[in-house]
Amino acid sequence: MAGNDARNGVRRSYACRVSPSARHLILSNAGTLVAALLLHWDFGWLLWPYWMQSVIIGWYARKRMLGLDRFSTEGFTSNGQRVPEDESGKRSTARFFVMHYGIFHLMYLGFLSGMHAVKSPADMLVLFACGISFVLSQRQTYAAQHAADLRGKPNLGTLMFTPYLRVVPMHMAIIFGSAMGGGIAAIWLFTGLKTASDLLLDMIDRKMAVASADKASALSG
Repeated sequence: MAGNDARNGVRRSYACRVSPSARHLILSNAGTLVAALLLHWDFGWLLWPYWMQSVIIGWYARKRMLGLDRFSTEGFTSNGQRVPEDESGKRSTARFFVMHYGIFHLMYLGFLSGMHAVKSPADMLVLFACGISFVLSQRQTYAAQHAADLRGKPNLGTLMFTPYLRVVPMHMAIIFGSAMGGGIAAIWLFTGLKTASDLLLDMIDRKMAVASADKASALSG
């Protein structure tokens, strides 16, 4: 009974924590859409705030990996060998993630800087506000994930690969936006897809963390 009560408490805590980050994500994406329409951004310019969000997600992903106490590396290998479940394995994985994820986003930064340079002070201010809103949202998600991680034993490989799912909408934006020739329709379409993707992946991240905590509690009980 005690084990069931503990697991139910985790789920209740999870349910209470979902809505704040979801609200932040909706407001952040809606604010970006309003800014794009009012400031007459072209479609490519809309990628700037979402590039910033992807970088923020990567920052918190690294912080989450380094904050683990217990973790599993089942099915996660490097150079043909299983990654060790110790401090060295955790830190080497975080370093590799920063290098690979960072290079990927530096390439996007070069593309954005060349095609959609930020020059207007008003645009810079809006981008700064978007960045702050995405930080607030991701910080709430991280807090819930980290709390569940400390109770469970998450898979380190899963934590490393999950953030890459966030760059899929950026690829979709370039492909579909180019095909549609940009414009307001493309902005509405991409923002809708991006918001849905954000909410879905935020929910998945949280559920995975809680599932790991539940599993660890069941095994220890």
